[in-house]
Amino acid sequence: MKAIKIFLTAATALCLASCDNFLDIRTEATLPSSGIDYSKPENIFLPVSAAYASMRLSEGRAQNYVAVMEIPSDDADKGSTEADGPTVRELDEFTYGPGNNNIEQMWNYFYDIASAANYAIESMDLYQKAITSEDGQMQVTQCRGESKIIRAYAYFNLVRLFGDVPKIDRSMSSTELASLEVTPAAQMYDFIYKDLDDAIEVCPNVFSDYKNRYNKYTAMALKAKVALYRKDWDEAARMADAVIASGRYSLMSHFRDAFSVEFEGGSESVMEIESSSLLQTSDPLPVCYYGFIQGPRGNKEPFQGWGYKVPSTTLISFFDGRADNQRRSVTLLVRGENEKDEISSSCANPYYNGKVYTPREYNTRSYNAYGLEHNMRLIRYADVLLMFAEAMVSGAAITPESGYTADAALNEVRNRAGLGPVAASMENIQDERRAELALEENRFFDLVRWGKAAEVLGPLGFTAGKNERFPIPAAQRELNPNLPATPGYTY
Repeated sequence: MKAIKIFLTAATALCLASCDNFLDIRTEATLPSSGIDYSKPENIFLPVSAAYASMRLSEGRAQNYVAVMEIPSDDADKGSTEADGPTVRELDEFTYGPGNNNIEQMWNYFYDIASAANYAIESMDLYQKAITSEDGQMQVTQCRGESKIIRAYAYFNLVRLFGDVPKIDRSMSSTELASLEVTPAAQMYDFIYKDLDDAIEVCPNVFSDYKNRYNKYTAMALKAKVALYRKDWDEAARMADAVIASGRYSLMSHFRDAFSVEFEGGSESVMEIESSSLLQTSDPLPVCYYGFIQGPRGNKEPFQGWGYKVPSTTLISFFDGRADNQRRSVTLLVRGENEKDEISSSCANPYYNGKVYTPREYNTRSYNAYGLEHNMRLIRYADVLLMFAEAMVSGAAITPESGYTADAALNEVRNRAGLGPVAASMENIQDERRAELALEENRFFDLVRWGKAAEVLGPLGFTAGKNERFPIPAAQRELNPNLPATPGYTY
């Protein structure tokens, strides 16, 4: 039934239904529908791998993701072509309603991730009962914590997108799923905190087998970000400070390196979504289409994409007013200019997102090839430094273990960009977040939590008291009448 597909909990998986149908995940992360041997340590990571795979964005979901998570901000415009993506244009102009398909697909996407994480967490209980070795038990415990990071990420996005949402944290019957009520956002944040605290307690500093697995510091960085939305300044500062004090992360020497294929999983990477064609040329591939969906529209294969989420004129003016040349040149991919590959002067838009620039040698497939090797950066170390600075300036009363001050954290980011030091005022931190994190799906949410969205986005169509939250999709309310209408929207 559609209701179960949309809510996607661990119930179906634990009843040993096909994980292909349940999660629609890629081949390398699927699990058998029966006969799983929970006594074998080599099987422990399989459901966690499935949870990671659920985070990858297909072509359509990549379009939905950038449409909802960035295009409503003042940093990005719809892009693509005039006729393409009419529902994306609604998000660009704040004319969307509960029937907008992009919004509904983001609801589905993040519940898919939460569901995959639920399946992994409940699978760990089965492994824990069946495995007797001490090393196996430790692996189970760590994988459970790792899965809770993924679930926390999913629910954090659901809450900041929609506010009060249903909490699905266990196996449920179809009847239960169809009758769920929403949990208040404050309680959802408590739940997210608990998942991240659990992960911090049991996850290692780094997984020895694979550097991009989410670890203790991933959980800390994500909790710092969540804490900013709660105005929990002490916790935001404490978590960011712990990541800084660990010494595990540092800024890449050059801003370009923070986004290059070559340095994926590098010293600046705290949380990424993996994407790789494994040098194959045909489907199915374990790829994320985030880069492709933003590639230059109308360019020659294999250096083109759908051209969505282009830099806005206000973002370009912002960079020009700062003389922020290094970050400007990386963030803006300019039509008619070359980096390693020509961006044709006939491309549909004058600028594209340079942060997903993927050189020709990595685009190995003959069609829809652009950006498939590009990992999606969710949290970079620069963001951690800026979160720390913001929390300290906002009133955090902690003694930093790292020895950093707000000034030191802010100016470490500026120094890498070739800019001189400034005092860590809230205005300077807000400007720095915009310059450093432009087109990385932070700006809209930052403006909302700062209380500046109406001021900045009002001229673009934003309505105060309405557009701070996206509407719970109408299709979901038809399936479950317990879901409330989002204030300000007509159903």
